[in-house]
Order: sequence, then C-alpha cells, then structure tokens
Amino acid sequence: MDTSASFLNSLQLVSDDEAWNRLVGLYSPLIRGWLRRFGAATDDIDDVVQEVLTVVFRRFPEFERQPRVGAFRSWLRTITANCLRDHWRKRNRRAAAVGGSEFVQMIDQLEDPHSGVSQLWNREHDQYVIQYLLEEVRSNFTPQTWRAFERFALEGKSADEVSQELGISVNAVFIAKSRVMSCLRKQGAGLIDSLDD
Repeated sequence: MDTSASFLNSLQLVSDDEAWNRLVGLYSPLIRGWLRRFGAATDDIDDVVQEVLTVVFRRFPEFERQPRVGAFRSWLRTITANCLRDHWRKRNRRAAAVGGSEFVQMIDQLEDPHSGVSQLWNREHDQYVIQYLLEEVRSNFTPQTWRAFERFALEGKSADEVSQELGISVNAVFIAKSRVMSCLRKQGAGLIDSLDD
C-alpha cells in the first residue's frame, strides 16, 4: 500500500481486502490483550474480538473522522465497551472476573471518556499503533536512514553522537528523523493523537 495514504483512508475502500486484513492484524492483539488483562473469560475473548471487528467493518462507512485527534481510537473504545456489555447480556451470565462486578465497572469506565481506564486505553492504543506503524514503514528506508532515526528519535542519542557513530553529517541525522516522522504521520493520520518532532 502506498505510504502516502493513511491507514484510515485505506479502510474507506471497503473492497480493499489488504486494508481490512491490516485492520484485523493491527487491532485484534490490542483488543485481545485488554480483554485478558481485565478478566474476560478465555473462552469469550475470540468471540468478543470478532464482534468488535465485525461492528467496525459494518459501520466503518458511517464513521466520520472529525477534525479532532483520536476520533477513531475513541470510536473503537466505545464499540469495544458496547460489544463487551452486549456479549455478557446475551450470555446472561456474570463476567468472569475477580469479584464479577469489577469487570462490569471496567466496562463502565471504558465507556466514560474521562475515566482513568479510558485514558489508559488512549495511551496504550497510541503506543501500540506507533510500534505497529514503525514496523510497517521500516522497509521504506535504507538501513542507515532507519538506524539514524532509531538512535536519534527513539533512543535519545544526540545528533552529534549519531553522526559520529554512523559516519554521516548531523544534517543527515535530522533529515532521517524528518523523513521517517513524515511517513509515520501520514500512515497514522487519525489513529493516534500526535507524532511530535
């Protein structure tokens, strides 16, 4: 897929099987991890993940990316909370969590955009998506450009240190960071709050 198109823009093309495979590949592990952490019954996790992604697929043409950042992340969080609640309602049983009601409280907090659970969802979502996007765009760059970006932007080395280590100019270090960050911003448009320079 052309890196100039954002992940969300690619999903607007409903016929693009690759985009939907990427959606499932990106979000299944994130949602599954959340369900495990907050006490969902092991037998139910795959069903809930499938329900969430089915709703996202079915309703994505209705999704309107607003001018605010994090719209998709919030939309996904709301869908996840609703699917969790619906799943246990349909099953007419207690959530399999320590104390049972703690899981229901977690769902309530996940629905509340101002709760600590929602803020945690936002942070972990963004970190997870950034790691996914880093792996996705890496092949677009030469090993030296990627190494300069990694050492400078991710590991926090100074431009001078990276310049000396890799035998490139300080300006080349800044250019490497700028090129990778630009690609990440394009790919992550609408998925995460920010990718700062």
